[in-house]
Amino acid sequence: MSRYSGFRYAGPDLFDVVELIVDIPERELRAGMQGTIVERHSDDAYEVEFSNERGETVDFLALYPNQFIVVWRTKTQTWVPIAEQVAALVANLSKEAGAEVLDFARFLHVRRQQQMVSPSPKEI
Repeated sequence: MSRYSGFRYAGPDLFDVVELIVDIPERELRAGMQGTIVERHSDDAYEVEFSNERGETVDFLALYPNQFIVVWRTKTQTWVPIAEQVAALVANLSKEAGAEVLDFARFLHVRRQQQMVSPSPKEI
């Protein structure tokens, strides 16, 4: 089983699109930036290329799986479902932080349920 907490995902493949989940200030790379895996190293590191909107390479560096999540799978030509992206992020958090995420997700779920059963102001 991978770090994706219950999801049976073998790991990143060449040409998958990944999103940073950490800042790398010395390279001017910020969490949320997306890049493409272009090489896999023997030590489980992945060479990732970051490009600008014109397709020009802005950086090229080795990253470990705890520094990114996969958002696009080349093999299947599909975006990774939100639930898997969230699971990947939570898998990199401490137990306490993961519990906070779960608590917030519960809050959102309850709020959505309340919105579904509450009449809108126009109906009153």
